[in-house]
Amino acid sequence: MHLEAGDSVIIVLHSPREKVIGILHEIGAAGIFVRGIDLSYFEEWTSAIKNGEPYLPMQEYFFPMWRVERATRDECSFEMPSLAEQFRQKTGLDLADF
Repeated sequence: MHLEAGDSVIIVLHSPREKVIGILHEIGAAGIFVRGIDLSYFEEWTSAIKNGEPYLPMQEYFFPMWRVERATRDECSFEMPSLAEQFRQKTGLDLADF
């Protein structure tokens, strides 16, 4: 299966090392367009949304392919729900709406 627009994805980057969770807009030879947030901010972001507190919005990003180490669909594994599912469980909202 390949990544498609609208998928919830996790992108691992290098130079500098970063991890982003977001919604894929487009992927091509030049790079990846995604609306997302830094993965290290995910728990705080989710909690702020759940509690009606101020939060940083997801941003539109373009990552050139030379920076992309790995891009994967955000899927559940074994008993652990995907991050998008965790977001929905905690907030009652859909990640794609942000």
